[in-house]
Amino acid sequence: MSREKEQLQLLGKETQYASDYDPSLLETFQNQHPDNDYWVQFNCPEFTTLCPITGQPDFAEIKILYMPADRMVESKSLKLYLFSFRNHGDFHEDCVNVIMKDLVRLMQPKYIEVVGLFLPRGGISIYPYANYGQPGTKYEEMARQRLMSHQIIQP
Repeated sequence: MSREKEQLQLLGKETQYASDYDPSLLETFQNQHPDNDYWVQFNCPEFTTLCPITGQPDFAEIKILYMPADRMVESKSLKLYLFSFRNHGDFHEDCVNVIMKDLVRLMQPKYIEVVGLFLPRGGISIYPYANYGQPGTKYEEMARQRLMSHQIIQP
C-alpha cells in the first residue's frame, strides 16, 4: 500500500455519518497531473439541509466543478462532508458559499465553482452560484468572466 493511500482515513472503511456540518471530514490526495489544466466535476443529486428558520428540509443537487492544482478532494470524504449538512440549518446561498470556501481552503484549486439546484419549497426554486479563481493568475480572470456571464443551469 502506498504512503498516499495510508493517509486517507475514510476510503475503504465502514461509513460513519456526521450528525452536523463537519468540514474536518474532507480529505485530499496528490494530483498526478498538476501541470495540466483539466476539469473535475462532482454531482450530488441528494443533498439535504434544513431551513434555519422553520427547520423544514431543503433538497438540492449540488454541482462542483474545479481545476485541481496540487491537491484533489477524495470523493468519499466529499460525500460524507456534503451529507453532514443533513441536520444543519443554513440558507441555500450560505450552503453553496460555505461548500466553495471549505474546498478552496482544503485544496487551493486553480479554479472552482459550486451551484445548488434547490427544489421548490413554497412555490419557488433557488439556484445559488459561487466561484473562485486563484488570485493573481489567469484563473482569477476566468472566475470573473464566468461569474459575469453565468446563466442559471436548468435541471
